[in-house]
Amino acid sequence: MKLFVNKDLDGFFGLFIDNLVQLLMILALCGTSCGMTGDNSRFLFELILPGAGISIVFGNLFYAWQAHQLAKKTGRNDVTALPYGINTPSLIVFVFFVMAPEYSRTQSVEAAWRMGLLACLGSGIIEFVGAFFADWIRRHTPRAALLSTLAGIAIGFISMTFALQIFQKPLIAMVPLALVLVGLFSRVRLPLSIPAGFVAVVVGTVAAWLLTGLSQLMPQAPAWLIFDTMDTSKVVLGTSLNLPQWCGGLIFESISQVGNWLPLLSVVIPMGLFNVIGSLQNIESAEAAGDSYSAPQAMAVNGLGTILAACFGSCFPTTIYIGHPGWKALGARAGYSTLSGIVIVLLTTFGLVRLIAAVVPIEAGAAIVLWIGIIITAQAFQATPEKHAPAVAVGLFPAIAAWGATVMMGAIMVSNGQNLYALITTTNQVEVAAEAEGEAASVPPTPYKSRLEANGFLVHGLLVMERGYIFTCMILAAACACLIDRRFNAAAIWMLCAAGLTFLGAMHAYQVYPFGVMDYLFPFIPPMEGAYVYRAHDIAAGYLLSAVTFWSIGLWAANQPEAEAHA
Repeated sequence: MKLFVNKDLDGFFGLFIDNLVQLLMILALCGTSCGMTGDNSRFLFELILPGAGISIVFGNLFYAWQAHQLAKKTGRNDVTALPYGINTPSLIVFVFFVMAPEYSRTQSVEAAWRMGLLACLGSGIIEFVGAFFADWIRRHTPRAALLSTLAGIAIGFISMTFALQIFQKPLIAMVPLALVLVGLFSRVRLPLSIPAGFVAVVVGTVAAWLLTGLSQLMPQAPAWLIFDTMDTSKVVLGTSLNLPQWCGGLIFESISQVGNWLPLLSVVIPMGLFNVIGSLQNIESAEAAGDSYSAPQAMAVNGLGTILAACFGSCFPTTIYIGHPGWKALGARAGYSTLSGIVIVLLTTFGLVRLIAAVVPIEAGAAIVLWIGIIITAQAFQATPEKHAPAVAVGLFPAIAAWGATVMMGAIMVSNGQNLYALITTTNQVEVAAEAEGEAASVPPTPYKSRLEANGFLVHGLLVMERGYIFTCMILAAACACLIDRRFNAAAIWMLCAAGLTFLGAMHAYQVYPFGVMDYLFPFIPPMEGAYVYRAHDIAAGYLLSAVTFWSIGLWAANQPEAEAHA
């Protein structure tokens, strides 16, 4: 298999844009929530971004090598490397639930950064250890359960997000979308065999700058005509060489302060487990697309990449990306992974992330990532037994609900001063007339009464579905696949797993702080004082009752013929 083929360029743009979005998110979230602005921005450009770059190039080079080894072993030349990059859910969770609270408590940017390093290291260790259990989990989990979760994430967090960006700036993104759909769905070869994704990015970028020039000529340009650009000359002047720095000594020093990092376990443990399951699902997705990789090997390197990120200053785990079948359908092989890793490490080392963001609009490449999300969703139905399609559908709902919860919380943070707490609680304080004295008397408030819905919108239900949604998707889909196969005892076991994870706080349970941040809730870690707490014991009981139901019906139906469906 060649080191680089023509279609690797399409794959590169998709993976590069995906990683670029994560790097820009790091700049934005750490700047606004962790005080990394002004002089403190050195933590971003001298430590976090170079550390992230070294972890990304490490993983991408390995997965490219792994693809060549698989090609050599199978005698094929169409093997596609596993995509790899910054883990988006961990990025958001670590900023809001680890780094921002530490910065708020200490007003120290360095303290927030150190807590982020510990969280990243802990996640990497969990991912590495999980690699040794990967094959056992794959053998005992229906494929529908592993792929339906990815499909739900693809619909919400990939396809829907980038579809909204396309229609947010249609004059920039619609023509690139058309080029991508023609080139990839119709498989039409463009002149000189130029990859459709490359042409789409170029056309979108040119359109953005033409619109910018046009808007500057108009005294009152409409908002939809303006593309937000930066002063690229200032960005170039601000670039500098920042080599990755070893931070192992600082990490060991922070580990000795047990009281500071012990509360982080309520965040690190569930996110580490989510990353293990997510990586396993992505490897299963690659096998369904025709590339069978060693799960323990791939996941061990995934964990090592996260550990490497922490040791060189990055607070954010890396992961095997969702989307292998999409990149394979693009025609990408191993070169896209190598090229992406090299370009990312150069951008982060030379401080060029802001420059690329200033020149190339995200909307120009949104169509490529949207298409990848579409392929992932289609694969969940195509690569599973036809009779398991309903199980795949069941597994979509928690992930879509998680996307909705994320959008809701983001909107609340912008419009309501980060006060999610105020939305789901009420003091229930009313005024009544005191007839005897003719004066108004205040009824004592009843604090923390849950407002389960707001204007008919089931806020509590959305938050419940969002917590641990990766587990919820997989378990519900697995149980349904077992029921379709009339394996009632297996379905009952999946329900028992759900009950146990819910009781331990890894699913459904949550706490909301008075200043609006939502966190996981584990039995062995006390909730924050004044927080609204929901432990989901009723849901755990529901799972237990479901397990008993499946087991009981299984006993009764053991000798019963399978009923035929009637209209």
